[in-house]
Amino acid sequence: MNYLIVIPALNPGDALIKYVDDLQSHGYQHILVVDDGSSDRHRYIFDEISAKTGCEILRHEVNMGKGRALKDAMKHFLSEYAGRDFGGIITADSDGQHTVEDVGKVARALSENPDSLILGARDFNAGNVPPKSRFGNKCTVVALKLFIGGNISDTQTGLRGIPSSMLEKFSELSGERFEYETVMLINAIHSGADIKEVPIETVYINANSETHFNPLKDSVKIYIVIFGTFFRYTMSSLSSFLVDYGLFLGIYHMLTASSAATERAVWIATGASRICSSLFNYTLNKKVVFKSRRGPITLVMYYILCVIQAASSAALVNLVSSFGAVPVQAAKILVDCILFVISYRLQKGIIFKTDQ
Repeated sequence: MNYLIVIPALNPGDALIKYVDDLQSHGYQHILVVDDGSSDRHRYIFDEISAKTGCEILRHEVNMGKGRALKDAMKHFLSEYAGRDFGGIITADSDGQHTVEDVGKVARALSENPDSLILGARDFNAGNVPPKSRFGNKCTVVALKLFIGGNISDTQTGLRGIPSSMLEKFSELSGERFEYETVMLINAIHSGADIKEVPIETVYINANSETHFNPLKDSVKIYIVIFGTFFRYTMSSLSSFLVDYGLFLGIYHMLTASSAATERAVWIATGASRICSSLFNYTLNKKVVFKSRRGPITLVMYYILCVIQAASSAALVNLVSSFGAVPVQAAKILVDCILFVISYRLQKGIIFKTDQ
């Protein structure tokens, strides 16, 4: 099976020419290099590569970002290679991080698993990994696992084998720069796609000085992608609390103004406000937060979760506070924060689960 090797590049060094030569000498004859707005003084590199048989250059007149470069390469594949004997594309970075041998590992894995997304996974415990790269990648791995799901050890790898069947969907995703690779993973996880990792060599040349990744700006974009749904979930919960509290005060005031007993008024106001606020929260979560198209069964599942969550809260608060060292007030905050995240995962992964 043939694969198109896709290499997005911005102001690459001469080593890219040798890298393309090495790829071709190992049998990868079809290579697409995306010139993502490189300066004129690097033009000779792309000209030399384009002169090689089987090599193409896709040029952006201005820098548009790695995400856009990958998506344009996918669209190029779909228009020029679809229907031919090509199983998909293999993406690799232009800075020398991905050895030809590792490209081969991904190609073999994709050949053996033609409907799977293949990720070349680095070992961030290796001694040559710069501390900031090790810390950043491990934080992203934890965040993705906690708030999205999946069990991916290298979320930012640029060495990926993408089968033809996934290219049309991936080419339409949001994200123009480095955050796009995270969007791709999240979409694959949400849609239930099979994701496989193959171990690759961990290469950092000159402490990764050639990278165009901005640790601050690009990391913020990546975490916005990861935390986006959870942020909407948090805002939904906060607005539901305000609805609940506002209705409680209003109903309680009306009842006590008409001479109703205080205790009875509290029970009635609590019940009415909780029913209204929970329906409000359910609707927000279904329509806005998780954008689910599932049917009425979600309402039943949602209220079952509410009952279980309330019972779990009471039981766990009693358990934690029974040790004596933790006051009930503190135990309540701790337990409910943990249950809040668990509820998010259950609503996202089970109740409102939908293909994206």
